Amino acid sequence: MRQAYIYDAIRSARTRAKDSGGLHDLTPQALLGQLYESLRERTGLDPASVGEIILGCVTQHGEQAGNIAKTSALYAGWPTHIGGMTVSRFCSSGIDAISLAALKVAAGQEQAVIAGGVEMMSRVPMLADQARAFIDPKFAARCQMLMMGSGADLIASIHGVTREQADTIALESQQRAAHARDAGYFRSIVPIENPDKGITVTDDECIRGDITLAQLSELPSAFAELGARGVDAAQLASYPELAEISHIHTAGNSPAMCDGAAVLLVGDESLAEMLGPPRARIAGAATASADPLQVLSGCVSATERLLREQACSSDEIDLFELHEAFAATTIKARQDLGIDGGKLNVNGGVIALGHPMGATGAIMAGTLLDELERRNLKTGVVAASGAAGSGSALLLERCGD
Repeated sequence: MRQAYIYDAIRSARTRAKDSGGLHDLTPQALLGQLYESLRERTGLDPASVGEIILGCVTQHGEQAGNIAKTSALYAGWPTHIGGMTVSRFCSSGIDAISLAALKVAAGQEQAVIAGGVEMMSRVPMLADQARAFIDPKFAARCQMLMMGSGADLIASIHGVTREQADTIALESQQRAAHARDAGYFRSIVPIENPDKGITVTDDECIRGDITLAQLSELPSAFAELGARGVDAAQLASYPELAEISHIHTAGNSPAMCDGAAVLLVGDESLAEMLGPPRARIAGAATASADPLQVLSGCVSATERLLREQACSSDEIDLFELHEAFAATTIKARQDLGIDGGKLNVNGGVIALGHPMGATGAIMAGTLLDELERRNLKTGVVAASGAAGSGSALLLERCGD
């Protein structure tokens, strides 16, 4: 088996999922086309050397349907021999795209693969595909498919997470993200032109660095009504030790919906002869599935499996970039994995930065790599939860001194 390396990782800024958002006017194909061109310019990549593009995309509907990995390459005018595959493991899709790219390279099937993700939530809203597992209550109950916020409230109930603790996590995420933005730490962002608005998009828009704990505490519960319609009863039936479901999550301590995309260049060692040394080695990968009623617990399960298979502990990993899918999941990750808060999501998480679902995993991988380089550290884990208890994780090892 060959080694798979990351030669570069770039992304767009994450912008609000509204008509006023900086990326809203761009189709997903147009956004990806600019990223492909930026990747080519930054690395000197010859598109003819790329064998495959693999992208995560959760809501494959409308503009995002029809295998956007392949159609975006054609839209960009890249060589027609390049294959395309669009994957969905819900919100971990961007990580799974990278993992699949690494497998292809390691197996000797491809020398170079572009992996990443895209989600334009202002143009293709979440649940626009009307998946039966989310809109048919009887079918959803049989499949144990619940909405993400309901899973987060169950996790809070199991772990005894209070509203104040959840809001404190959200505040920390906002403050860290604001500091990282102002200090220029998000070096993987590349400028994106929006000709309709006449602007160049360079900054994440969802960060609210000036928000206070008092303001967060005033926000109403977001998922109590959903719980009253039967979700609470279904969860309590499986967790009889709980007296009730604690509905602590609000718009302020939940992920912000947004637009965004990211791409990474994954290749074998021979690619260095054309492009120069890689930035990181993909040292390990793992997927896992936990209790579907908790919905979002797969991030921790996948990380646990990854560390176990790599025979290392959390203490031996320099940085963690974990999917901040609601505040309670971050607290669960700290507790279950024994991660010091000083090396977990050090530049904020998706509560502050936004969550373009299919792209988030790939964005986090680039953020992790940027920070490992900035701090001159060696190893990092990036992991994300999908729905239904699924999760995926990668171990990255920075190349060079």
